[in-house]
Amino acid sequence: MDGRRSRLVLLCGLPGAGKTTVAKKLERELCAVRLCPDEWLTELGFSLFDSEARDRVERRLWQHAQDLLASGAVVILENGFWQRPERDEKRLRARALGAGVELRYLKVPMAELERRIALRNREPGSVVLTTELLGECWSQFEAPTPAELDLFDPPLSWTTRGERPSQPLRGEPPRT
Repeated sequence: MDGRRSRLVLLCGLPGAGKTTVAKKLERELCAVRLCPDEWLTELGFSLFDSEARDRVERRLWQHAQDLLASGAVVILENGFWQRPERDEKRLRARALGAGVELRYLKVPMAELERRIALRNREPGSVVLTTELLGECWSQFEAPTPAELDLFDPPLSWTTRGERPSQPLRGEPPRT
């Protein structure tokens, strides 16, 4: 590594919030390793709705993320992190490894999520997500509070060479 401190970036948001888009941009800008459970599930031939397979993949990716953090890497996890206990667990474990930890909360209104999901549903080969299922996701989601966001490090907004990115990073939580 180049002497920089390892860092864990958690992307928090519902389906359609833009987690993968933000993660891919950060992957390039931060020279990070991006770990996306949905991509792994799809590549391994599992349904995105297979909760047992999802649990196994997410546990394995978390172990891999910890190994990468211990070696000094920047790691992006785009699990969604819908519940505070999971966010707390990842933050505390990464800090125990000496890593910085940031939470990127992608807050998107329901109407916009529905619009994005409808567009995604029209793409060939996409997994169809119904409005009803999106509503269920919304009801299970525990948005981070300002107090919780303060427990995380401020987002990195520069490349590894110290240059400013050409565009402001999207998906950063508003800091009050």
